[in-house]
Amino acid sequence: MGALRLPSLTSLSSAAAVIPRHRCRRELRLPFRRLSSTNFSAAETELPTTTTPPKPKIQQDKDRVITPRSQDFNAWYLDIIANAELADYGPVRGTMVIRPYGYAIWEAIQDYLNVKFKETGHSNMYFPQFIPYSFIEKEASHVEGFSPELALVTVGGGKELEEKLVVRPTSETIVNHMFTQWIHSYRDLPLMINQWANVTRWEMRTKPFVRTLEFLWQEGHTAHATPEEAEKEALQMIDMYTKFAYQQAAIPVIAGRKSKVETFAGASKTYTIEAMMGDRKALQAGTSHNLGQNFSRAFGTQFTDETGQRQHVWQTSWAVSTRFIGGIIMTHGDDTGLMLPPNLAPIQVIITPIWIKTDEKSGVLDAASSVKESLQAAGIKVKVDDSEQRKPGWKFNFWEMKGVPLRIEIGPRDVSSRSVVISRRDIPGKQGKVFGISMESSTLVGYVKGKLDEVQSSLLEKAKSFRDSNIVDVGSYDELKEAISQGKWARGPWSASDKEELKVKEETGATLRCFPFEQPQGTKKCLMTGDPADEVAIFAKSY
Repeated sequence: MGALRLPSLTSLSSAAAVIPRHRCRRELRLPFRRLSSTNFSAAETELPTTTTPPKPKIQQDKDRVITPRSQDFNAWYLDIIANAELADYGPVRGTMVIRPYGYAIWEAIQDYLNVKFKETGHSNMYFPQFIPYSFIEKEASHVEGFSPELALVTVGGGKELEEKLVVRPTSETIVNHMFTQWIHSYRDLPLMINQWANVTRWEMRTKPFVRTLEFLWQEGHTAHATPEEAEKEALQMIDMYTKFAYQQAAIPVIAGRKSKVETFAGASKTYTIEAMMGDRKALQAGTSHNLGQNFSRAFGTQFTDETGQRQHVWQTSWAVSTRFIGGIIMTHGDDTGLMLPPNLAPIQVIITPIWIKTDEKSGVLDAASSVKESLQAAGIKVKVDDSEQRKPGWKFNFWEMKGVPLRIEIGPRDVSSRSVVISRRDIPGKQGKVFGISMESSTLVGYVKGKLDEVQSSLLEKAKSFRDSNIVDVGSYDELKEAISQGKWARGPWSASDKEELKVKEETGATLRCFPFEQPQGTKKCLMTGDPADEVAIFAKSY
């Protein structure tokens, strides 16, 4: 498929505001801006600490190009982020500014998860961003795992600090420091908190939303009296993330347990949700860790149990981040642009009024306003694009680029017939367009809600079909290597050693993503050693 040609913003500035519907051509005419790999790249290998890089040169030629997804997935991804106005460059290489539309998606994620967290007994709070370096050193595997990614502060107020400070990479250490002061008795347990915060990890290979120096996330931390309670909590939270991925993001993740090699630094067990992106790479979309007593022993976080004995608490931590936005882009987007699941879309319905003559304008705008009010009253997120600087065809394509699930068109004939035209973002062309839907609230609201549900379900089913068609069941290492070489996920019995797991990574570039919770029945033999295996594992290349 050839590249889609886009005229520059200046060539569109003189476009008339109104044209009849039959003249609304289906052309992709958008103001184009490309995010350059100069600032963001999946292949980036070096990041300066304080350098402010020059802005990448924006193409000045009249025709702009959106890279087809099949031609260059990474370039396509960056083009979508720029054109859908999700994010822009930060002044330090590897950082990003999340723009209002991108942040609105994050707010939708927050709105859903906040309710679920509180329903399950968690409270929001906030911990400082600066952490004494000695805290990080207390848990040996933790400092070893995070040391290459730490950002350190050594000077404050013009003076060298007595102890260097770590800019928060995660909060297990400072949380335990405070838990030790708050937890004294079994009556203080369980203690279950969450914080919405920013995190800094000095990544050497960056990609906007997926992997940046600084990102936003929620991180939950809990303390319990027994190991059984901690395990139940860790599993409960990964189940919550799984339901969120399916029901809200329309991403059919595979939930499971990480291998020892891939377990979070300082955890006893790590549970994960793994998502298949449009290029068939895996994205770790959320994790839940059973920390056991590793941190409580390091920090002396103890309580007096019901028998009067002092015990170390059992802990969990769990998180999802703005990485989920990258997952939504790479799961559902197409060559037209972003495609948002309605449950997370900042705008679920865009209304485009169309008129030809001046005396038709007020009637069309009044009808558009009335439709908007009816939909808003029903809890639907709706916007009217009544700007007069752009033609309706331009508006159609612009809001498709932004991924709005439904479009409603209202022209003079629609006003006369008290009806509207509705188009679905996920079904292009005439197939996705329906004429003559009544404007009456009693009819329109139910129809629009039904279509939004259809789009949500359709995106999930399409992603599920894509995922399942790209997972290969393998019974030998040669079959695994063949599947990975074809860009697919390999699923097969595994009981081999950590050393042999690392061998797979070294020779194929694939990592063991998880041991899925859903396991096949029957006897199995390890694909690597031929020894008995209790579980199958999934291997894939990943972000």
